[in-house]
Amino acid sequence: MPIQKLEQEIAPYREQLIHHELYKSIDSIERVRAFMETHVFAVWDFMSLLKALQIGLTKTTLPWTPKGNPVSRRLINEIVFGEESDLNELGEPMSHFEMYLEAMDQLGANTTEIRKFIRLIDEGNDGRDMIHLVSRSLNSVNISKETRDFVNFTFEQINTNQLHIVAAVFTFGREDLIPDMFIEIVKNIETNSNLNLSKLNYYLERHIEVDSGEHGPMALKMIHELCGDDATKWNNATEASVQALKFRNSLWNSLLV
Repeated sequence: MPIQKLEQEIAPYREQLIHHELYKSIDSIERVRAFMETHVFAVWDFMSLLKALQIGLTKTTLPWTPKGNPVSRRLINEIVFGEESDLNELGEPMSHFEMYLEAMDQLGANTTEIRKFIRLIDEGNDGRDMIHLVSRSLNSVNISKETRDFVNFTFEQINTNQLHIVAAVFTFGREDLIPDMFIEIVKNIETNSNLNLSKLNYYLERHIEVDSGEHGPMALKMIHELCGDDATKWNNATEASVQALKFRNSLWNSLLV
């Protein structure tokens, strides 16, 4: 099956990330903070991948008419509901990005650059030239070249307007790599430092729950719907997934100390 071939192609790059040396190096609260201060940009641009899929798969303009495949519409709307308006540990509606910011605040991580970036995006978002806006905003904050490259790659894929490519980056190149590996590190640091990391632990546990039990299987169905029997689309999806994982690996390399 095409999906199995894709997974075989990306397997070496996934393994490289799963066994990356970065995880062993995160052995203190200072390094957790440093990791989150960079990783938050990946949490943010994940939401843009998600919304690009929703815009492409559903009717988001007026007047409304049915658009696309009803199965894909339902899948993406359910994922958006969970990611954009989930419940935090207090039962309050909140996006996963906002949960991450709260977790950063709780452990004393610096949110200055990501908040400045969000403000620049809001102030400059006039609906035109998305790539230029994102690139300009990235260049206006104090982040690494690897972080800028990672986010710029994401928006280059969004800008293709090819949903099977966007879905591939969303499904195979993103957050499913992080929570399982990171949560044990965080719990160990919390125990040994007597710091309260409840918000970060909740964020990670929630990701494990929804990605493995709900969003992961939904995203795979979406890939099947979008690629169908088109060999070219499957090849495009594979190439984009490999590139996404390579950019993630470069991002991780930049965080090694």
